[in-house]
Amino acid sequence: MAISETSKALNSASELLTLCLDFGNTRKKAALFKGDKIISAPDIGLGSLDNISSVLERYHPQNSILSSVTDHDIEIEKLLEKKTKFHKLSEKTKINFSIPVKHPETVGADRLALVAAAIKFFPHKNNLIIALGSCITYNFINQYHQFLGGAISPGKNMRFRAMAEFTHKLPLVEFDESFPLIGYNTKTNLQSGVVMGMTGEIDGFINNFAEKYSNFNVVLTGGDCAYFATQLKNKIFADFNFLFKGLYALSEINNSK
Repeated sequence: MAISETSKALNSASELLTLCLDFGNTRKKAALFKGDKIISAPDIGLGSLDNISSVLERYHPQNSILSSVTDHDIEIEKLLEKKTKFHKLSEKTKINFSIPVKHPETVGADRLALVAAAIKFFPHKNNLIIALGSCITYNFINQYHQFLGGAISPGKNMRFRAMAEFTHKLPLVEFDESFPLIGYNTKTNLQSGVVMGMTGEIDGFINNFAEKYSNFNVVLTGGDCAYFATQLKNKIFADFNFLFKGLYALSEINNSK
């Protein structure tokens, strides 16, 4: 199907198209919603102005929203404002929850989106949203829709890099799902330490929250969620696209007429 035909088909129904952009520390990603359903995950490469322009030309979304925790070309925001009804997550964003903590303006944009998704899909529950990315973020939203905060710890790749960079002889190794529980050389010792350490940490956080709160729900998301969802002892709900679903929910609030 030609590009113009693709755009025409996507816009043929009554639902608006919304482009959700997530600029993280490691990767820049996009998801296209038609109504409240993800219909495409366009490749935006490094998230350059040309990359974003190509996506806009192909799909012609009416709305857009950006979550960014890193520096990016300000011209991207200007382009989105010109071509769409655009919203950038910030302390000025209208949200569907409250933040009764000191300095709410310091809450990361990605965490705002995760909390918004929790409220939309699991309302009136005590939710712990665990996002596995460059860092692991633990985000707790109580049943009264108050984001109380949580914790941040190093992610998988950061742990591997830290041991290589802050020692003289330990090498930088990569994650391998087939690592042994008991490492038999330096490489497998590092792999077991990182992965089993993360698994134990995550289960430990879940256990501590579950002991304190009833009506409790856990969502695991982020780039590493598919693997770790199978390793945890606790029951969790895994959703790789949870942040994007939160972005769409916030777009609906902030880009409505």
